[in-house]
Amino acid sequence: MEESKQHLNEDIFSKVVRAGRRTYFFDVRSTKAGDYYLTISESKKFTNDDGTFYFKKHKIYLYKEDFENFSNVLGEMTKFIVDEKGVEVISEIHDKDFKSKSEETKNIEKQDDKEGDEKSSEVEFEDI
Repeated sequence: MEESKQHLNEDIFSKVVRAGRRTYFFDVRSTKAGDYYLTISESKKFTNDDGTFYFKKHKIYLYKEDFENFSNVLGEMTKFIVDEKGVEVISEIHDKDFKSKSEETKNIEKQDDKEGDEKSSEVEFEDI
């Protein structure tokens, strides 16, 4: 009995994806009947006011009979997001130095205008 309990809690195969403050754990585990299922866990780090930190964890269980539908919908949803918004992260929460493409374009245009004004000023002075 002790061996079967130990086998139930043992991860068969695991992968970790670190993504900023979040970490995702993909773990293959075994059912009582000896079949496999997948757990996907999200662990997110938070900091208290006193500087200590804690983690919030969320977990989903995915069984073989749901793999195909889950995979199809996940693929469809990720494709939709990438098609609609591209692969670039556009949230200031994720990047403190974030500048949108429109901001970057404006800054480049301003820089070009400034340089153009300086160049045209120089040319005008040289012409005199």
